[in-house]
Amino acid sequence: MMGDRDYRGLIKNAIESIGRDIEPKINSKDNKTIHLHEVVRCLRRSYYDRTDPIDSQWTSFNNLMTALLQKMEYGGKEGEFQIEDIILKGKVDMIVDDAIIIFRSTLEVPENPFSSDLLFLNACMWIFKKVEGVIVYMTSDGKESSFSLSKDNKMFEEVVRRVRVLKDLLVEQKVPILEPSNECSSCQYYERCFIKQKIGKQINIHELFRLGKSSENN
Repeated sequence: MMGDRDYRGLIKNAIESIGRDIEPKINSKDNKTIHLHEVVRCLRRSYYDRTDPIDSQWTSFNNLMTALLQKMEYGGKEGEFQIEDIILKGKVDMIVDDAIIIFRSTLEVPENPFSSDLLFLNACMWIFKKVEGVIVYMTSDGKESSFSLSKDNKMFEEVVRRVRVLKDLLVEQKVPILEPSNECSSCQYYERCFIKQKIGKQINIHELFRLGKSSENN
């Protein structure tokens, strides 16, 4: 806080504004148009985003980076892939020659790329008819790690399957099955999937040890 202005709040609002600006505009009534980011993550989360949404906070450095890349001449391209009566839409951070490049912010540089990012990148290669792709992971302190990927049919078949599943569940108004992952704890729908129950009486750890010793003596 400097003077009478809350600069932290201003920065947070600016990041959230950028996040809303770059987020794909989804028509919740159009079940025949599916966006790629919806199917490479938890389908239940994507379902709730369309049917009963809760706003999430956009505080990731990745939002700022993606927004800047989309302003560049070769950044922010959007494409489509027809799957029977369904249109799959995807947007990439950068296309250079025959390669798709996506950028992801992360707390620590991973030893291996995340599965959702691999599915996303591979599907983008099919949407934009490219043969190679690169995922670039970046941390806030400047560390970077890159992974390359060649176009793969099996991975794209999995994306296509998930596209059909999400579309059918939206039409039938059925909630997708639970897909537990590390992202659950930060998901805005956490309490819809996992029941949090408080213990009425606070546990005294010293009392537990005392009771344990008493039982051993008996």
